[in-house]
Amino acid sequence: MARASEDNMHKFKVGQRVLFSAANVERGAAGIYKVVAQLPDEKGDQQYRIQSAAGPRERVAKESQLSAVEAM
Repeated sequence: MARASEDNMHKFKVGQRVLFSAANVERGAAGIYKVVAQLPDEKGDQQYRIQSAAGPRERVAKESQLSAVEAM
């Protein structure tokens, strides 16, 4: 049951496309990614494993570093 309530706290769903950007992100890392997993929060900020739309690169991002990408 805890898992279901945890899922409700995440803003983005697995498979959703997101824009990854933040002031402290390395140059070239910002861009369009796909959410591949929802992770536990860290200090009140939900986390996600995301994969670059441009290739196989994956990284962990905080929800505050992501924004939704409208479907085309």
